[in-house]
Amino acid sequence: MTGHDLVISRGRVIDPETGLDAVRDIGVSGGTIREVSAEPLAGEARIDATGLTVCPGFVDLHSHSADVAGHRLQALDGVTTVLELEAGSLPVSAAYRAAAEEGRPLNYGFATSWAMARMAVLAGVEPTGRLETLFANIAVDAWQRPASPGQVARIVGLLERDLADGALGIGVLVGYAPRTGPEEYLAVAALAARAGRPTYTHARELVEMDAGTPVDGAEEIVRAAVETGAHMHYCHVNSTSIRHVDRVLGLVERVRAEGARVTTEAYPYGAGMTGVGAAFLAPELLHRRGLTPHSIGLLSTGRRMADAAELHRVRREEPGSAAFVHLLDEDSPAEFAYIRRALSFEDAAVATDAVPLLWRGGGDPARRLQWPLPPDTATHPRTAGTYGRTLRLVRERGMLGLAEAVRRCTLVPARVAGLPRKGRIQPGADADLTVFDPATVTDRATYAATALPSAGFRHVLVGGVPVVRDGDLLPDAFPGTPVRA
Repeated sequence: MTGHDLVISRGRVIDPETGLDAVRDIGVSGGTIREVSAEPLAGEARIDATGLTVCPGFVDLHSHSADVAGHRLQALDGVTTVLELEAGSLPVSAAYRAAAEEGRPLNYGFATSWAMARMAVLAGVEPTGRLETLFANIAVDAWQRPASPGQVARIVGLLERDLADGALGIGVLVGYAPRTGPEEYLAVAALAARAGRPTYTHARELVEMDAGTPVDGAEEIVRAAVETGAHMHYCHVNSTSIRHVDRVLGLVERVRAEGARVTTEAYPYGAGMTGVGAAFLAPELLHRRGLTPHSIGLLSTGRRMADAAELHRVRREEPGSAAFVHLLDEDSPAEFAYIRRALSFEDAAVATDAVPLLWRGGGDPARRLQWPLPPDTATHPRTAGTYGRTLRLVRERGMLGLAEAVRRCTLVPARVAGLPRKGRIQPGADADLTVFDPATVTDRATYAATALPSAGFRHVLVGGVPVVRDGDLLPDAFPGTPVRA
């Protein structure tokens, strides 16, 4: 076949599904990969990828940074598909509609939201499909209490309607409502099994962290997989397991060997981020994770809590404010080893847990469309740098190896989410492609300069349309399309 719309020529092409790892030309037409050839191809436009690596665009299973600004920052980290699956949205129809009306640089998709369904049923919160609604109510006690059988039925009913409307699965923030009855979790998993879609769980406390937990968080996830047959995805296993990651991963490994479908994900950072009002950040509970109030820092100020009194006050006055939770010291080889084991676990996806961008100066919402980003933009560095950091760790520390790291960023998450046309470089696959320099690709975002884009990603294409060209973001590019079940 000749005469493609675009040819990416002479790059090292990695297709993680077929095992292809060789210099090839890729022919793209109509937003689809049409040909992968050892021989030169002809096309109307050409990208010379000599000396560069060409792989499927990265699929992020776990991003809460779903607006235009967040997409742009993630595009410069090699991402082509951004999915909100852990928190989810409810109703998903409103989330998809808003994204389509505004336009998105990257592909986007949503799970339905168990937490939002509980807020509607138990706390009377009106669902909007917007993450801001969930964050604003995350610390409200009413939605966190155990539900009656009738209330569970109503919660499941809301989720079922969203699944019928194309939700990619069910996001379950049970870690934010840790006294929820285990039978409700099993009811949600059973619904997912009937629908043939995954659940994406932020686990509740491990028994090592809370001896009084209704059920160990890891045991709950694997039990649901065994008892219901549902595909249970264990979100950010690194940050919920911390120093207990070996026990948790061993449990996952055992149930997998018995035929249960449990998948995992991790990110290469030692600090998490969540709303400061989250139940597990109560000052009297921090010791369970080996933390102190000083381990918690507000994103809006860049400053850590001085003491328990300040943390109590901030949780009371602004419970939805984003906060760093410094769980592990990334500079300590012994502590980074926990992160490495989570990332290296068999078939663990790389996922960001990207958080919404914050503009410390506030002001006109139109600033959110500015590029480059205003200098007062703040986020967790994982929003900007997860994939650049992963590839840097491949180069500097020999972690995973390049082809395997690419697989963890592309094919593995595409399979988790059930996206057969993504995560692959084959004829018929979507032309979502990332081209990077393996010798220079790196993260640049830090805990002090949180929104610095990654470097070394030379070209990023979504449906064959460049979003990043020659290392520069194209601010007028909005080729993202919805991903629905």
